[in-house]
Amino acid sequence: MERKVKKVDLEQLLADGHTVQLHPQGYSMYPLFVPGRDEAVIAPVSPDDRRVRRGAVALYRREGSILVLHRIWRVGRDGVYFVGDNQAEVEGPLPRAQIRGILVGIIRNGKTISVKNPGYLLYAHGWLLLRPFRNVLKKIIHFARKKGKILSNSKKI
Repeated sequence: MERKVKKVDLEQLLADGHTVQLHPQGYSMYPLFVPGRDEAVIAPVSPDDRRVRRGAVALYRREGSILVLHRIWRVGRDGVYFVGDNQAEVEGPLPRAQIRGILVGIIRNGKTISVKNPGYLLYAHGWLLLRPFRNVLKKIIHFARKKGKILSNSKKI
């Protein structure tokens, strides 16, 4: 028996004042979100909302394109600048009107983590400080993992 699934318009739900849960796709926000494991809890937000600030994660629509969930790098007079946690490249400025919602929680293994949680706040601010070094850190981690696999696969005497 075929089941019809109604397509949900996230932007309309947010515009109507509803908080939504979604499964982020892709790895641009790794390690905060692992595809298939984590869910994002997104609340509606107005362009002038005080939660639109450095370090917050916002859902926005690229001009004529896709919805994106990235961290706010900077809020300036000319707009908002974004960067994914797994990226070093900053995108922007984008008009505040393109922001559709703001992250208020993460659901991981059935437990909700608030963006007000001290551990989350430490991660968010620390990760922003590390942005200039992310590419180097990724190379070091990749090299270490590769070396670890080689050493663990070597024969013991």
